[in-house]
Amino acid sequence: MKFVKQVAAIAWKDILSELRTKEMLSSMLIFCLLVIVIFNIAFDPGSSYLEELVPGILWVAFTFAGTLGLNRSMISEQENGCLQGLLLCPIDSSAIYVGKLVGNILFILLAEVIILPLVAVLYNVTLLPVLVKLLVVIGLSTLGFSAVGTLLSAMAVNTRTREILLPILLFPVEVPVIIAAVKSTARILQGEPWSEFALWLKLLISFDVIFLVLCFLTFEYVIGE
Repeated sequence: MKFVKQVAAIAWKDILSELRTKEMLSSMLIFCLLVIVIFNIAFDPGSSYLEELVPGILWVAFTFAGTLGLNRSMISEQENGCLQGLLLCPIDSSAIYVGKLVGNILFILLAEVIILPLVAVLYNVTLLPVLVKLLVVIGLSTLGFSAVGTLLSAMAVNTRTREILLPILLFPVEVPVIIAAVKSTARILQGEPWSEFALWLKLLISFDVIFLVLCFLTFEYVIGE
């Protein structure tokens, strides 16, 4: 119960901070919107290639915007001295990780949910019949992405090239998540049943479980360096 309260307090701190500044969410939304609009302009309306490219375009926007959000989340802690304050508090280091993870997941998911209707309109894609399947894939992918990203952003935040270092560290690890997300989204938009992309879902679940445990156990050593 004490651990849950600590996690909730850290996550609530991030939520209140974001509600005041709106830096993280606004930057992610603007980036997603720019990516989606640019790709929409690049292809002629009704192009036969557009439907095949939508899953890739969607996850390019989500991945880079998520990286931007993860970086901004930890940099704000470092710049304001909050990270050192948290480390000095009598709380478990793993509670800091889980609290930051919960906040990151909430903000990234919120940005993704806001962008989805815009994708449907700009690319003439019908999402409502497959919305449940799509949200499952987005949820699992965001969990895995945020689990690794929260740890690596804490690792990169103390370096001079933190904005560049995080993507370099993050993207190679996240390759299975990105591939599984794109492949699953493509199957979903084609109206295929769960069985057609069940293998990709199993990959996402396996990745989430393995890296959640690894990141949870190693965060104390990463943040202490």
